[in-house]
Amino acid sequence: MDNKIKILSQLLEEKPMDSFLLHALALEHLKINNYEQAKDCFLSVLKYNPNYLGSYYHLAKLLEQLQDEKSAIFYYEEGMKLAKQLKDNHAYNELKSAYDELLFN
Repeated sequence: MDNKIKILSQLLEEKPMDSFLLHALALEHLKINNYEQAKDCFLSVLKYNPNYLGSYYHLAKLLEQLQDEKSAIFYYEEGMKLAKQLKDNHAYNELKSAYDELLFN
């Protein structure tokens, strides 16, 4: 097991619903192509903390890679709605750009 994954997993044993740790673990799984584990971590982040905006983008990108366009579109749209609510224009623009690229390319 990758050392960072091991450390993050141990930390999550103490704080199983920590969004930051779950998101970080998902990113580490992505680095070594553990796509299903990454997906599960991102979904857990959004289950425990639906306002964790960065996970929408990364999850949607992953779903695109897994050729689940319908789900990717859903998470891009949900992320864009949240970004608007939070008035986070930077996140909105990143989500919108990726969304448009998926739909129009």
